[in-house]
Amino acid sequence: MSETGYLNAAEIFGENVFNDAVMQERLPKKVYKKLKEVINEGKELDLETADVVAHEMKEWAIEKGATHYTHWFQPLTGVTAEKHDAFITAPMENGKVLMSFSGKELIKGEPDASSFPSGGLRATFEARGYTAWDCTSPAFVRQDAAGATLCIPTAFCSYTGEALDQKTPLLRSMEAINEQSLRLLKLFGNTTSKKVTPSVGPEQEYFIVDREKYLQRKDLIFTGRTLFGAMPPKGQEMDDHYFGSIRERIGAYMKDVNEELWKLGVTAKTQHNEVAPAQHELAPIYAEANVAVDHNQLIMETLKKVAGRHGLQCLLHEKPFAGVNGSGKHNNWSITTDDGINLLEPGKTPHENIQFLLVLTCILKAVDRHADLLREAAADVGNDHRLGANEAPPAIVSIYLGEQLQDVLSQLISTGEATHSISGKKLETGVKTLPDFMKDATDRNRTSPFAFTGNKFEFRMVGSQDSIAQSNVVLNTIVAEAFAEACDVLEKADDFDMAVHDLIKEYATEHQRIVFNGNGYSDEWVAEAEKRGLPNIRSMVDAIPALNTEKAVTLFEKFRVFTKAELDSRVEIEYETYAKEINIEAKAMIDIAAKQIIPAVIKYTTVLAQSINAVKSACGADISAQTEILTEVSDLLADAQNALDKLKDVTEKASAMDEGREQAVYYRDTVKTAMDELRAPVDKLEMLVDKSMWPMPSYGDLIFEV
Repeated sequence: MSETGYLNAAEIFGENVFNDAVMQERLPKKVYKKLKEVINEGKELDLETADVVAHEMKEWAIEKGATHYTHWFQPLTGVTAEKHDAFITAPMENGKVLMSFSGKELIKGEPDASSFPSGGLRATFEARGYTAWDCTSPAFVRQDAAGATLCIPTAFCSYTGEALDQKTPLLRSMEAINEQSLRLLKLFGNTTSKKVTPSVGPEQEYFIVDREKYLQRKDLIFTGRTLFGAMPPKGQEMDDHYFGSIRERIGAYMKDVNEELWKLGVTAKTQHNEVAPAQHELAPIYAEANVAVDHNQLIMETLKKVAGRHGLQCLLHEKPFAGVNGSGKHNNWSITTDDGINLLEPGKTPHENIQFLLVLTCILKAVDRHADLLREAAADVGNDHRLGANEAPPAIVSIYLGEQLQDVLSQLISTGEATHSISGKKLETGVKTLPDFMKDATDRNRTSPFAFTGNKFEFRMVGSQDSIAQSNVVLNTIVAEAFAEACDVLEKADDFDMAVHDLIKEYATEHQRIVFNGNGYSDEWVAEAEKRGLPNIRSMVDAIPALNTEKAVTLFEKFRVFTKAELDSRVEIEYETYAKEINIEAKAMIDIAAKQIIPAVIKYTTVLAQSINAVKSACGADISAQTEILTEVSDLLADAQNALDKLKDVTEKASAMDEGREQAVYYRDTVKTAMDELRAPVDKLEMLVDKSMWPMPSYGDLIFEV
């Protein structure tokens, strides 16, 4: 807080992070220099240096109130994991204890690997796994009701070295794109850049509801989404929530979220209301890919944690409410050198920027060749409700380039060279008091799953609760492959300039089918994409096989990002995850329908029948309206009971099947269909039954009463 009592972001930013400024201040110069070499150049960290770093990190953390430390990692569960150890050592003879933290404890931890998803890489009796310090992502102290804990970002692997997490393959992919990018830059005469890093800025969408109402919805508690619910009279059709004035209760919540994130060094930059009622967005500034992944996990954790303090609940599911927009996160990706060169910066005249054109056409090639992998990277159970639903990008992967780059590409394809670039024009508003300014050379396209937006690509398919790690692993690796293949050609060329020219034209021509600047929501695009031969992968179950095709195995093994065994394990894990999540949803529907909804409807029909009899016997008045309602409700009740019985049967059958693709397909095609059949009459009943008798808050209660 400043002297005025207002929050000063600059004063608190990074105060709980063991960042470069803290290391410079606290570490001996030689130790600091060695650690920076490890971080910047990938050198090995010796134990002597680690001991000094660990001691100073511990002293700093204790000053922040920390009593414990944890290796903070990202297993294949979809959330982060941690085991807390106190700094205290065994008691001395006088009964006192010392506070210690060694370099060995900093570098390595040992969680139980058999208790996390491994897809067969670890047997139940093979418990050993290791967490290894990712020194390129700063340690931080997290302060909450449990006290203060020193959190050390780590990778997580098995005893035999296979990746069991999101971080390890990400770091491998970052090394791959760094190596191949430097090869490419060297060909263009760049001898000053020493490192190339993928940078990411993930925008995070989320819903906020009242916690008291949330606790009355067992479906939200168990699954993160509403399994039943009729639409209220008003949804998002008036577009009045988008960018609207932020309500005070939400504003107070956002203020606390920002404060916590800034202390943790997360550059929370933008906040606003999203399209759907009760939906919001938070966007940070770009960071190196592994740091951005860590920060996005911190953002999701903080959004959920702070909500509870305000009597709110944060919903990160991709589709918590049917009938209104779901949530995703836009993965803004670029590649930048250590001396500040963005390889995706076209400049004012992109037709003359040969290096940019080669990078661009390599990316066209990468995405076209591996569209199935990129689609799989965004596949999760919740995202099946969004993709292709006219609220998020279609399930068809395509690239939007905009008018300027599309024009350059067309010139290259038709004539073999580009001679001009469309430039931005003055924006004329027709109002004299408004300032004139130059508008961008191209518009944006919100229906595109992979859009060029000035000096970056925005991958818009990622689900709101999903880690961004997998998407960036795929992006880094497929682009590294395209760069490597281009370098293989250019390094052997007798005439470099002509070889580059030919390669750009070749890639632009062969992969132009992946470029689409139109409306990705339209039925016409689905038909056009099929003509072009682009895959339309509509569900997670159909996306999973892309992970371990021969093409994918060759790609990932070539760049040492995944082994075949690691890919096979992830396929197994994803099928299991899909089946388990649908099973939980089905069982939750059965529980809610049997114990809450059907009893409530029976109670209502009983009261209604008693009312009919009472009115009829009292005065013989017209009871046709009551009778009509009773008949309709009774018919829907029977439909609901029949659907419930069917859902019980198919869920039981699914649970008894062997785990794997066949089970996952059965859950998608049969169990989910039965779930829809149960929901249909229940949602109609909600519109007929007395609200005071309905056993849970409605959509209107949840999304408009925050």
